[in-house]
Amino acid sequence: MSDAREPAQVSSTGRLWGVGVGPGDPELMTLRAARLIHDADVIAYHSARHGRSIARSIAAAHLRGDQIEEALVYPVTTETTSHPGGYRGAIDEFYEDCAKRLAAHLDAGRSVVVLSEGDPFFYGSFIHLHRRLADRYPTEVVPGVTSLSAGCAVLGRPLVEGNEVLTVLPGTLAPRTLAERIAGTDTAVVLKMGRTFPGVREAFTDAGRLADTWYVERATTAGQRIAPLGEVDPATVPYFSLAVLPSPVRGPDDPAPLRAGQAEWVPAGAASRPAPSPSAPAGTTDRTAPAAEEPAVERSTVERSTVERSAGEVVVVGLGPGAQDWLTPQAAAALAAADDLIGYGPYLDRVPATPRQRRHPSGNTVEAERAELALELAAAGASVAVVSSGDPGVFAMATAVVEAAAQRRFAHVDVRVVPGLTAAQAVASRVGAPLGHDFCVLSLSDRLKPWEVIERRLRAAAAADLVLAIYNPASRTRREQLERARAALLEHRAPDTPVVIGRDVGGPTETVTVTTLGDLDPAGVDMRCLLLVGSSTTRIVHRDTGRDLVFTPRRYPAP
Repeated sequence: MSDAREPAQVSSTGRLWGVGVGPGDPELMTLRAARLIHDADVIAYHSARHGRSIARSIAAAHLRGDQIEEALVYPVTTETTSHPGGYRGAIDEFYEDCAKRLAAHLDAGRSVVVLSEGDPFFYGSFIHLHRRLADRYPTEVVPGVTSLSAGCAVLGRPLVEGNEVLTVLPGTLAPRTLAERIAGTDTAVVLKMGRTFPGVREAFTDAGRLADTWYVERATTAGQRIAPLGEVDPATVPYFSLAVLPSPVRGPDDPAPLRAGQAEWVPAGAASRPAPSPSAPAGTTDRTAPAAEEPAVERSTVERSTVERSAGEVVVVGLGPGAQDWLTPQAAAALAAADDLIGYGPYLDRVPATPRQRRHPSGNTVEAERAELALELAAAGASVAVVSSGDPGVFAMATAVVEAAAQRRFAHVDVRVVPGLTAAQAVASRVGAPLGHDFCVLSLSDRLKPWEVIERRLRAAAAADLVLAIYNPASRTRREQLERARAALLEHRAPDTPVVIGRDVGGPTETVTVTTLGDLDPAGVDMRCLLLVGSSTTRIVHRDTGRDLVFTPRRYPAP
């Protein structure tokens, strides 16, 4: 097939690409893969129900930002299912639905790239889409570096040579079958571990090969881990790990383990590691040995900044108002990459637990303490995600983190903010377009600013005839503020001014009430509510469906 510079269409239909993005390090993605990802109209990727996609996170730097994204979310992974066809029925139905979604784009003439971690045809989910679509649409597969190749590279031992036989096995096979295959081959790699790890270790033990086998986790990423297979705690093993039985040592010409002072291959983006001691096999780290001396050759500026930077980073992540569907792919990727998760307890509970991540829940009024903890963990080398409901920059955690990061002792810690859908947008979407013209965002909380300032701003916004989005309208200890705010607004607004009260929008107890400023009852408002107060032009449209719409016209009457 031709390798055109653009994924141009050869017919009225689009072209389908299965693109391997490699094992984890973005620099191990091919140039062709990077180009196709950048040029595609549609980017598709698989994920579990938590929404995080490793393949997308690898390719993120090459996305344009204006492409259509199709998140192909598995209905079931390791849990049980109520589907009448069982696990296989649920998965088959899922792939049929995915194929239809992609076919709609292809029929519209769009080019579609399906991201695949590793190689698309090496135990890849793309195989199922290829089977359903390749006979109807121009299709091409772009190979990628497999986890098998990456695992052997970071281990630093040859996998096969000469006439040796390599056997690749899925860890989902029965331990007895695995043991028989391992005993009958020269070298072996077992994938798909995680929950299958105890059976895999049992198989290597029964085959008499455990002492020669290595464990490799998340090869080429910052989370890479290498250890003798027999020393690994099963509770710490993720799905993305390998058991590698490398080529046996045959004599003096066999590649020897690295010795202290020798160069060790370090994946881009990973922290430098001290070289193994003479007694440690290649790929392991002797934590008591001094770091290897730097080679005399001058490194590039980019290499020095990558290897010498020991600090991690803090990412402040917006979870959106509540619904999982409102979590952005960028936010999901940031959460997946974190070593530590920090946040207000109920918000942190919205993030699915992962065994490898440390969680630090706290109360609702300790934002500064949360920010300091996040920066201290990052200063020690961790990748930290601070979670925030809605958008972290709107009355939320971004300000607290950035304010704490202004301290000189945190000057070397990277801080970035991943935006989220705000509560004002979410509530507005439930009733139509009340924010269709100029609007103002205010908080009624006087915990960090005097009430006099709040009241002055309320009157100014009301006098300017702006729609108001009011955050933090009331709490158990703040009841009179909303009464006073309503009174101030009525000095400038008619009693029939539309008011929208959204409570727990996107959550399991969501309610949305459309009322007026004159009929607003502060007793029914609490901290989980957000209020939208209309301008003089905001209108309520009563409809036969029983669901009223609210909108603020785009045109404003001339003075």
